[in-house]
Amino acid sequence: MTSTAYTDLDPLSTPGSATVAEVIQARREAGSRADGNRLALVIEGGGSRGVYSSGMVQALEELGLAKIFDAVYGTSAGAINGAWLLCGRAATGMRSWTDPAIMRRVVDPVRIFRGRPVFDLHYLVHRVYDGIEPMDFPAILANPTTFHPIATDIRTGQSVDLGPYITDKQTLMTALRASAGLPLLAGPPVALAGSSYFDGGLTETIPIRTAVAAGTTHALVLRTRRTDELRPPAPLLHRVIGGGYMRAIAPGAFRAWSKRPGQQAMEDSYLDGLGEQVLQVHPPAGSPAIDSAARDTDLLTRALDIGRTAVHSLLGGGTLRTA
Repeated sequence: MTSTAYTDLDPLSTPGSATVAEVIQARREAGSRADGNRLALVIEGGGSRGVYSSGMVQALEELGLAKIFDAVYGTSAGAINGAWLLCGRAATGMRSWTDPAIMRRVVDPVRIFRGRPVFDLHYLVHRVYDGIEPMDFPAILANPTTFHPIATDIRTGQSVDLGPYITDKQTLMTALRASAGLPLLAGPPVALAGSSYFDGGLTETIPIRTAVAAGTTHALVLRTRRTDELRPPAPLLHRVIGGGYMRAIAPGAFRAWSKRPGQQAMEDSYLDGLGEQVLQVHPPAGSPAIDSAARDTDLLTRALDIGRTAVHSLLGGGTLRTA
């Protein structure tokens, strides 16, 4: 199933008159999802900035809310965090962020000067998640809550829901790498089901449009930037080298990448248009800005706890807050 992040959809046409907070509250009390709504968890990407949403999904697990969602949509680190929630190991899975040895191996900027990727996603997914801090892949595959990692097709430049192509453990692991595969920084495109993909953040950092196109009526959206935090412009070296690299091997992804300066404003505007059908959780004011390649485990540990606390503050009481 393929969708574009630039399709015009009428957010007011979604069914269901209840607010997100009301749907969450009712499902928590009833222990059932049979209410006629389609509630999605949508998780923003952002490389190491995803540590915020890592803490947020840990809090959802602690609050017993992992089973209230009909679907989980995630981009890049957001897809990985969604997978941890669906496998029932969010709390233990977050330990990777605080392990200096793992973070130094996963993120190493010096490698680029040796012609190797800054982000070693193969090590992260196939060694860490399949051994050091094991992810329960069969539990994700068997979960009645559907899983939708988002990636960018290098040929068309469209965002693609990889969920329909996940059929077993290997395709699930491949989809996680494809969703997080930053051009150049994480190596070549990742092949899956006859196409090749780069990071979903090139087209949908917050995969809300794909979720709505698939029938989502309500969404809890986990954000990795503060409300007052804007995406900084890409460094000149990145624009020149990265742009040239993508133009040569992935023309569709290059077209998507060239539109990224306006992506945050477009996604924020779309989310605002959904009104009370969306409930967003941001890192609070004063939270540190996290670089996408950060590996300072003291900083990451602090951000993890900030994200966890933000969800507990919003959803942890007997009556949910709406903002």
